Amino acid sequence: QVQLVESGGGLVQPGGSLRLSCAASGLAFSIFTMSWYRQAPGKERELVAAISSLGGTLNYAESVKDRFTISRDNGKNTVYLRMNSLKPEDTAVYYCRADRHSTNFWGQGTQVTVSS
Repeated sequence: QVQLVESGGGLVQPGGSLRLSCAASGLAFSIFTMSWYRQAPGKERELVAAISSLGGTLNYAESVKDRFTISRDNGKNTVYLRMNSLKPEDTAVYYCRADRHSTNFWGQGTQVTVSS
């Protein structure tokens, strides 16, 4: 059974930082592209960042470039999202996703709230 479990969300003030983690089990983690998505209330889910299976290719949404960093540790089956200079508009539920060809898996999400 595949499980993706996100953690690290919470309430943070504008300008603050958080690091999200997504621990994977039940799949060959190192061959999957891993991504972080987010969904704000009343909005569609959007791609935030993605990292290729061996970490050589990174992609970011324009809105988070230079503030967020995606990384992975294939030895720990975990993908991370470091978020700096957080803004109120970053408030959302953050989900991790594993992709390989036509197969994909989602985590349950972790809430990030940026507010003073």
